[in-house]
Amino acid sequence: MVLLLWLAAFAGTTVAAGLAGSAYSTDYAVPGTESGQAGALLAKAFPDQAGDTDTLVWHTAAGSVRATAVRATMEHTLGKVARLPGVASVQSPYGPGGGQQISRDGRTAYARLAFRSSPDDLPAAQVGAVVRTARAAAGNGLQVELGGSGIALTQAPHDRLPEIIGLCAAAVVLFLAFGSLAATLLPIVTALAAVGTAAAGITLLGHVMTLADFAPMLGVLIGLGVGIDYALFIVTRHRKGLRAGLSVQEAATRAVAVSGRAVVFAGVTVCIALLGMLTLRLGFLNGVALAASLTVVLTVAASVTLLPALLGLIGTRALGRRERRRLAADGPRPTAANGPAARWAGFVERHHRLLGVLAAAVMLALALPALGLRLGTSDQGNDPATATTRKAYDLLADGFGPGSNGPLTLVGSLDGAGDRIAFDKLPGTLRATPGVARVSGPEFDGGRTTGVITVVPDGAPQSRQTSDLVTRLRAQVLPAAADGTTLRVRVGGVTAGYDDFAAVIVGKLPLFLGAVIGLGSVLLLLAFRSIGIPLKAALMNLAAVAASLGIVVAVFQWGWGSEALGLGRAGPVEPFLPVIMVSVLFGLSMDYQVFLVSRMYEEWRLTGDNRRAVRTGLAETSRVINSAALIMIAVFGAFVLSGDRIIAMFGIGLAAAVALDAFVLRTLLVPALMHLLGGANWWLPAWLDRRLPKLSIEPPPEPAAPAPHTGDRPPAGVRGPAA
Repeated sequence: MVLLLWLAAFAGTTVAAGLAGSAYSTDYAVPGTESGQAGALLAKAFPDQAGDTDTLVWHTAAGSVRATAVRATMEHTLGKVARLPGVASVQSPYGPGGGQQISRDGRTAYARLAFRSSPDDLPAAQVGAVVRTARAAAGNGLQVELGGSGIALTQAPHDRLPEIIGLCAAAVVLFLAFGSLAATLLPIVTALAAVGTAAAGITLLGHVMTLADFAPMLGVLIGLGVGIDYALFIVTRHRKGLRAGLSVQEAATRAVAVSGRAVVFAGVTVCIALLGMLTLRLGFLNGVALAASLTVVLTVAASVTLLPALLGLIGTRALGRRERRRLAADGPRPTAANGPAARWAGFVERHHRLLGVLAAAVMLALALPALGLRLGTSDQGNDPATATTRKAYDLLADGFGPGSNGPLTLVGSLDGAGDRIAFDKLPGTLRATPGVARVSGPEFDGGRTTGVITVVPDGAPQSRQTSDLVTRLRAQVLPAAADGTTLRVRVGGVTAGYDDFAAVIVGKLPLFLGAVIGLGSVLLLLAFRSIGIPLKAALMNLAAVAASLGIVVAVFQWGWGSEALGLGRAGPVEPFLPVIMVSVLFGLSMDYQVFLVSRMYEEWRLTGDNRRAVRTGLAETSRVINSAALIMIAVFGAFVLSGDRIIAMFGIGLAAAVALDAFVLRTLLVPALMHLLGGANWWLPAWLDRRLPKLSIEPPPEPAAPAPHTGDRPPAGVRGPAA
């Protein structure tokens, strides 16, 4: 029945999503900012410019674009493009007033291409026809390229290569861990069922709220990672029960009752961290938060419902053939606490001070580049060198200056003759302003209540120089020009939008971090009845975020290997990347914290011996944590091949964070600190313990004789064996 219900849910949502179609948004604007107000005024005053405007660029290797042959070829091509479906207009440089669209050396020219729809509503097939028609004119020394947000639709990744590579790598890790093909397939099937259902649900969600175009890929990335990991923990516990002589049903029941509770707790922490993005009150991030949370909820549901059903379906084949034969011949045998994991746990116990210092030094060194983090939005200048959008961007920058790829739009609200006179004088003032390359306009709407001036900066859209120009215009030049009038001029355009977006994110970051860290810490406080455990978890999570952001800065902002990886040239880090990374990483790192510390806590409650608790917890969980981490690293790392810069940022950042979290923090720095603090790890004031509600991650352990007490004894007020 469970299998049929999941099949019906998957089929139903998939069919509904297919019939409804997608409705994702590429508009990351922040309402209420100055650039957002400028854009709204411009759309209202000039509705004919509401569609998407792109650029068609051509360049001659020798001669001039004014040559008869080149002009004839391109005029014919532009005429064909203008007649294609979806094209509103084409402004040729060969027409009246088009001289500014030809470079000074005469070797580069561009045409403005206006579509009838915005990029969110623009059919990719129409854009593809424009690209094919335009590029057919290339040859005989003539280069033709296209750029713009509409043209970028033809370069959006459509293949499933990252998911396939990630799943194959995860299957290899699972098979090495389990030695059973049936057990290997279970986590993958469970994750695919959850992620597939969630992907269809996200498509439907896009019709009722603003949903960023990268939300589905991000949901798949998170869902595959946590889905396979959650199933791995439950299957590992199930196999342990089978080896202990339990029946298939008893082993599955115990696995869900023990590891399943930890999975639910971990899933709740992930959702809390993701929903922390709602505190930012940014429309498109709200959609991202809900979409990712939906994926996590479904992966948890699949882990505690679909997975047990599949465990019952495969029976004892969850164990490998050799294990089944040994179990049948010799009966159940206790699992010996030995092997590499036990030896490592003992090594950490003996050298915890030295190892703790080394781990902290590694994390600090990797986090240093994050101090130079510069938030901004990548543009087509960051596309791979082979992309037509990148080539068009470079041709415009070479022929017309780097600022031509991101002009500033100054939109003035005019009320009376004094405002119009001041606005008419403004272009002369702007031409004398440092950092301004060219000025065109002003243009007015029909009622002359709104005016527009276009300013081309000296610097590229992503440069600090252009950001400084935006600040100078807003703080000095425009207020001085409007002095004595009611004129209000707003600065919009690419760079202004980037800067406004980053400023909003940075301003709300403290509230966001406080909400995510605070709620996660409260959950850990309730679960482990300790002040120290939540504090260490918060510090470790911040360390993982800082170190992974340092790696992202080195690769994407400094350009260390970005071109070699096919990720384009260096550029700023997306403003929303730290927010989403913090949400995802706080949730995922809580998983490892829960699975590691819950076993330590269980042993501490039995024995009251901190050294034994830390050693046992590390020895018994490090293998499964490392296996889970390898799976997540493989899944996240594969998304570097997506061809999408934003998704590649997430992939590299999350893969690096998981690697550091699992192999440096959870299996080295955390146990080293817990050895150093001794019984104080578990300290909780008695008065607070009495007032806190009880929250148990795992069911009470079966009674066991306490081991000889040789380590730290709990200080006064600590829950020890008697508790």
